[in-house]
Amino acid sequence: MYPVWEVPGLTAGIVLAMIATFHILPSHLSTSAMWFNVYVETKANRENRPELLEFIKKYTLLLLIFAYVFGSLSGIGIWYAATVASPRGISGLIHNYVWGWATEWVFFIMEITGIFIYYYTMGRVDRRTHLKIGWIFAIASWTTMVVITGILAFMISPGKWPATGGFFDGFFNQTYWPQLLMRSTLMFAIAGAYAIAVATRMKNSEAKRFVTRAAAAWGMGGVLVGSILLYWYVRTLPTGPAGLATTLVSGSTKAGMGIAAALVFLYFLFTAAKPSAVRLSVAIVALFVVFGGIWSIERARETARKPYIIPLYMYSNQIIGKDIPSKGVKAEIVQVSEKGILNVSPFVPKDLREVTEANIMEAGRLIALIECSSCHTLSAWGLRPMRRMAQRAGLKDVQTAEDLLDGLDGYPYMPPFAGTGPEKRALATYLASLNK
Repeated sequence: MYPVWEVPGLTAGIVLAMIATFHILPSHLSTSAMWFNVYVETKANRENRPELLEFIKKYTLLLLIFAYVFGSLSGIGIWYAATVASPRGISGLIHNYVWGWATEWVFFIMEITGIFIYYYTMGRVDRRTHLKIGWIFAIASWTTMVVITGILAFMISPGKWPATGGFFDGFFNQTYWPQLLMRSTLMFAIAGAYAIAVATRMKNSEAKRFVTRAAAAWGMGGVLVGSILLYWYVRTLPTGPAGLATTLVSGSTKAGMGIAAALVFLYFLFTAAKPSAVRLSVAIVALFVVFGGIWSIERARETARKPYIIPLYMYSNQIIGKDIPSKGVKAEIVQVSEKGILNVSPFVPKDLREVTEANIMEAGRLIALIECSSCHTLSAWGLRPMRRMAQRAGLKDVQTAEDLLDGLDGYPYMPPFAGTGPEKRALATYLASLNK
């Protein structure tokens, strides 16, 4: 166990979610923009419409800067935040899917080199060669999604992996195909939204109308088909996550998904009908609405995989909760309960390794940091504060709080308490103090 990263008011998980949600905008743009580009470039070549090349150059420059500068930086941010927020969780994923990530990085290198080659050979090589470069980039970029979706799907539905430990048993699980197809269609909606923003800066009015209407058609199709595939994806979720998605995902989160999809669809409908009326400011607002919809989807997905960070294997507090015989991994709950969470965690001060009457409150807070802070903030304010939970649960005294901890064994969306009797008493004392 590593030191705990405490983020007051937010939790480390929310920081990671914020970075990851932003990353979806440039990453899904990178997987989808070139498909739209090769469509427009093919149209320009076949119909001899050089005025469309203005859009291709502007859109490619946006792709180069936004997706491969800001997108790459936010991707690094995800790795950094995931490493400090859940070092054992990211370690478990790497040990199982290092070759999956290695494959994805090969195609990512093709993207990085491809975007520069495509942009800087524009007008310097013949049309057919330049279009081939675009196709190679588009296919390589989408392949990164094909690979990474398997790892993302594994984190909510591990398939047969807990029994077999097999790479592909976890990769091709029941939610893989619906999630891949859903992301593939929604990425076209994201590409359409960005394309319209770029089209507002075009000088040729006829080319602007063509690009705007084409992007709006791609966007409407992406939103409509993606929403249907999202319903299919939810239907394929395992029983546990499906139940949590139904009961725990808040009404505001569900409304966020629906309202964002409806507003973006109406925006595309409006731009298709009146392409000349769209302004850059309106296009930017539409992108913020897209971001809000993505945030709601990602928040619902994260809620549905509680209480695990890797389903049926590792709890959100990084304690291994299930045996994986095929990997030679044993559950740690019994061991931690016998030795104590304060003894098995190496970065605990010596004076807090044993609970006493003098340090019971401080020890209880440290146990809360180790076992609870991945989902709850210990601050009195912010998202999901433990104080609010203690008040809602009516933890008026230490015994009531201790009864709550006893009831976590088998609870659907919180890990069971792991620790000795005195440690449980210390955590209960801390929780009860939050309700005063």
